Amino acid sequence: MAYLVLGVLFGVLTFNLGQWQWHRYQDKAERRDLITANYDAAPVPLGEVLPDASAPLPHDDQWRRVTATGTYLDHDQHLARNRPHGGVFGYEVLVPLLLADGSAVTVDRGWVPNAKTASTLPEVPAPPPGEVTVTGWLRPSEPDLGHDLPAGQLSSIHLPSLAAATGLDLVQAYVVLESEDPPAGRPEALERPDVRVGSHLAYSLQWWLTVPLGVVLVLVMAHQTARDESGAPVRARKPKKVRIWDEEDE
Repeated sequence: MAYLVLGVLFGVLTFNLGQWQWHRYQDKAERRDLITANYDAAPVPLGEVLPDASAPLPHDDQWRRVTATGTYLDHDQHLARNRPHGGVFGYEVLVPLLLADGSAVTVDRGWVPNAKTASTLPEVPAPPPGEVTVTGWLRPSEPDLGHDLPAGQLSSIHLPSLAAATGLDLVQAYVVLESEDPPAGRPEALERPDVRVGSHLAYSLQWWLTVPLGVVLVLVMAHQTARDESGAPVRARKPKKVRIWDEEDE
């Protein structure tokens, strides 16, 4: 019975590990399909996707390519810290773009490396003055990490925190900058999102195939143990047949 319980527990464990890998595959495959459908599509006006500044970004519109026209509020610029880019950590530069209706959309203008010391902010290229049209990709607000940072810095791109710091009516999505018209010097452009799904599908199949194999092995062990404990006689091996020429050799 102990071996039977062990076999069942092994089967449940390996099945759930397969389920976990399967769900990870599904999540990454859904993200890949969403990016593939939206990233290179023709841009549409921001108002077509988010007509209400207070409305959250619909899931299917993540990575949607949009355009927006307004004026950068460079005095409300914030830096999101500990952001990786090319294997190096630095800051992503967030600048609100004031729109014609009085709301503002946060534009992630790109990445800059850390300064020499943690207490020193890096040099950041200024946004273009006057009216500008930006083209980029929509992303939802990130979770608030709850870190207490100096003014002008954020631990994540948490739009409610940025709205509280600036007093602006921010659109509940931000734009990862692709281009600006008129063009200007800018931080390093962010990398294209990774759409690889990894080996999760193969791992899930491996775990599921292990379920019956493991159960069978455990049951074989149980059968062998039970036979050993019962003292059942082991079938004697048949004596080796002696060949005629072997007798002659003797």
